[in-house]
Amino acid sequence: MVALQATPLKTLGFSRRRAAAAARPRPMASFRCSASARSYNITLLPGKQYDEPLSPSTTGVELRFQEKLMGGSALDATGVPLPEETLAAARDSDAVLLGAIGGYKWDNNEKHLKPETGLLQLRAGLGVFANLRPAAVLPQLVDASTLKREVAEGVDIMVVRELTGGIYFGKPRGFGTNDKGEDTGFNTEIYSVPEIDRIARVAIEVARKRRGKLCSVDKANVLEASMLWRKRVTALASEFPDIELSHMYVDNAAMQLIRNPKQFDTIVTNNIFGDILSDEASMITGSIGMLPSASVGESGPGLFEPIHGSAPDIAGQDKANPLATILSAAMLLRYGLGEENAAKRIEAAVIETLNHGFRTGDIYSPGTTLVGCKRMGEEVLKTVESQKAVAAVN
Repeated sequence: MVALQATPLKTLGFSRRRAAAAARPRPMASFRCSASARSYNITLLPGKQYDEPLSPSTTGVELRFQEKLMGGSALDATGVPLPEETLAAARDSDAVLLGAIGGYKWDNNEKHLKPETGLLQLRAGLGVFANLRPAAVLPQLVDASTLKREVAEGVDIMVVRELTGGIYFGKPRGFGTNDKGEDTGFNTEIYSVPEIDRIARVAIEVARKRRGKLCSVDKANVLEASMLWRKRVTALASEFPDIELSHMYVDNAAMQLIRNPKQFDTIVTNNIFGDILSDEASMITGSIGMLPSASVGESGPGLFEPIHGSAPDIAGQDKANPLATILSAAMLLRYGLGEENAAKRIEAAVIETLNHGFRTGDIYSPGTTLVGCKRMGEEVLKTVESQKAVAAVN
């Protein structure tokens, strides 16, 4: 697995509160790894009830879990997509692991009662302004990409997306009528200098830990918000002579991701462009079902989630790819808790499972073994258990 290159926790906005964690009430479930374990509280916002205990490991990490309602399940139970209790629990955690939310059932709800509104509220409530989305083509899956092998092989991109500003949060917004009496809908793309500066600094530090190339994507030829964005990114990058900065309009960036994705190392962009481009980049890898993400802020817990949606068309059919969620847990360990060894073990288990030839339908190719979501998760867990056994012998 091509892991995210670890940047300084302070730079990425992490503030671990391990001393305070020990004083918190014990949640409903526990994963204990050793008698002298470092202990963390994790809030789970799953698409399915967590009902099986995790197996012990030897990493010296104790993860204590609590589940809360979010999205569609919260709407059904409480009438709102993000209950206050859920947000409070998330804020008081060391990290938050989120599953996919939404579905056809709630598509016709009013905007404030849509599952996606709860997700935006959660991101804003946690202050997680920087979204890190890796898109790396694994050697085992290069033939799963829809691009030619020579185009896809070796791609390793990190998209740093601004997550709590821009057109998704800008005001004014709403519905109205124009001078002809016609209905209108409007949104505002707006960024302040502090918002741009903080995401640019995160992206610069990420790029410095990778290959030193940073491409800032905007639409500065027509949008004032992008003009300011380019001005500030240019000014900040000038402080780092080891960074090779380039700029690209978003329409060209979308084209170049397909034409020659290997030209990119680290991409930094605004909320809406990052949403679109990171999904596009995911398909270079073969499947959106493979890609995790980490969202971090200046303090408090990070939010970790797969970048894919809930795929209601295959719900309950045991077809989904669980690897993006599993790899999001690895990012949680690395970026949320600073547990690098534990993160590497999970990533290694995913790679070994792929090496054994197991594939869900989205990444299947002739000669491999087609399995469902549950079986794929079980195979990864088996590999983690075998790592534990080897470690115990050694």
